[in-house]
Amino acid sequence: MSKTATEKLEGTPVEAIDRTDGFGGGALERRSISEQVANRILSMIKSGNLKPGDRLPTEQQMTIAFGISRPPLREALKALTLMGVLASRQGGRYTITDLSPSRLVAPFNSVLAVADYDVHEQFETRVVVDLELVRLCCARASAEQRQRIHKLAVDGRDFKLDPVAFRLLDIEYHQAINVGANNALLAALAQVLYDLGLDVRRTASEVPGVIDKSVRQHVEIADAILRGDAPAAVAAYCTHLEHVRDTTIMAIAKRSQGPKHG
Repeated sequence: MSKTATEKLEGTPVEAIDRTDGFGGGALERRSISEQVANRILSMIKSGNLKPGDRLPTEQQMTIAFGISRPPLREALKALTLMGVLASRQGGRYTITDLSPSRLVAPFNSVLAVADYDVHEQFETRVVVDLELVRLCCARASAEQRQRIHKLAVDGRDFKLDPVAFRLLDIEYHQAINVGANNALLAALAQVLYDLGLDVRRTASEVPGVIDKSVRQHVEIADAILRGDAPAAVAAYCTHLEHVRDTTIMAIAKRSQGPKHG
């Protein structure tokens, strides 16, 4: 009998969430699934990936992205609502409140707000860190971890018209690769690099066609990881990084032009 979604989260996905929260090694304690999901959403707010006024994906989309069942998800959403972070709107979708993300930001995130953000420097560094994680993932990931990476990649096809939902799934996808590499320090470095410039990439993700291309690249990477083909996975991931870099540069240029007035 196949594992339930909750059982899956209690395995590899739980490790994915725990390992990225600490500095090397495992987490000091295994938190409840609902607490981990709540912290993941808070992390997206801290990094600027979710902004006040953003609508969260549907419950169905979030259960797919997180790999869990609805009860723990609803517990997490209820807790965040009680904290004043989320507001429930008509139709069942939750919205990020006007709570300032700066009040939730952890100290290390101050580095993410540097004014002299250099997109070229960021992606040069990501090439070094992320490609090594992909190579290690091909060598070390368990069969279950490979299947989760592939499922997240394929599930992205259903998220192409919802940028907020895709960004949530995108985080899960990249962190699943990092966990499969089984190197907590590299995974922590990769997360910091991923968070750099997230506010700009929010703009890029809303450009028609950008998500569709990212999803196709995710699937190509995941196919190679599933086969254990490190050279193919690294090559596909490098192409994906170039896509993310180029669309980030495009978004920066678009912002610098400002709104057009007739």
